[in-house]
Amino acid sequence: MANEFRISRRTLLQTSLGAAAIPAASLFPMPALAQAYPAQDIHFICGFAAGSGADVIVRHFANKIQPISGKTIIVENKPGAIGNIATEYVARAKPDGYTVYVTGANAVATNMHLFKNPTVDAGKALQVAATIYNATMMLAVRADSPFNSAKELTAALKLKGDKASYGFTNPTTKVLGALYKKEAGVGALEVPYKTAADFFNDLSSGNLDFILIDNVGAMQAAKAGRIKILGVGSDTRMKSTPELPTLTEQGYSLDVRSWWAALVPSATPRPIVDQLNAWFKQVLQTEDTKTFLAGVASDPWISTPEEGQAYLIKDINKWGEFVKLANIEQQG
Repeated sequence: MANEFRISRRTLLQTSLGAAAIPAASLFPMPALAQAYPAQDIHFICGFAAGSGADVIVRHFANKIQPISGKTIIVENKPGAIGNIATEYVARAKPDGYTVYVTGANAVATNMHLFKNPTVDAGKALQVAATIYNATMMLAVRADSPFNSAKELTAALKLKGDKASYGFTNPTTKVLGALYKKEAGVGALEVPYKTAADFFNDLSSGNLDFILIDNVGAMQAAKAGRIKILGVGSDTRMKSTPELPTLTEQGYSLDVRSWWAALVPSATPRPIVDQLNAWFKQVLQTEDTKTFLAGVASDPWISTPEEGQAYLIKDINKWGEFVKLANIEQQG
């Protein structure tokens, strides 16, 4: 990248001699910047562990964008602090387009309110280069559970009282669990897990009564016969999975959606942001990716960087209200 910004000795001499008539664009031609990117490998950052639902999504887009970009896309997993480690890493990275955060942007927004002192102001430190898809979280029980609806589960949880428990792995599922408990009037104990793989054994053994799980992990586990999905957290059914009922239509007024985006440091040059946007748009328009997203209960979402950024700011405010409504105590 250094060569792209190097000004020749001759150009400096011309400038110093008062060549005020030389347009700025001739000194720093933006098209050249866009054409020069990418000049090296690109790193896609995943905030969760390898093999997780998030990791599956990141690797799909890394594999699809690699041949388009002409460079190797390296997936880096930086799990921990429910995504905050990855968020801070990207926010403080060099704004050159080689560090791209492919993640659930709603989780980034939620973390602004789950912690008393967030390490970064996501709305200012990050720029949405491209939106990817929207989906929702899911409430599920083990595959052989006698419950076939959220109402049946709720009735059992009320009988079990504070001995009931459930698992979750990320900020969005944490909020959905708290809101469901409030709507349903149950006192189940929440148990946080680092990855979805960790809570499947506890669910199947009966140590957990239910789980709140992301769309990717839910669909994979359901297809493998490990869980039964009782409801989704959006207020309307997803186009990709119209057969799955919402929790709202089962009597619990909820609309907890997730959406994914490619985020970069806010100072990233606009030509690079536009290039990333174009790559993701191209991939999202392919039948292969449409089929892939449908398989994980997700609807493609194409937008401009401006639209994506505006939605991120709006989401930060919305999730602040969700956290208050769910009475979630902020972490230190």
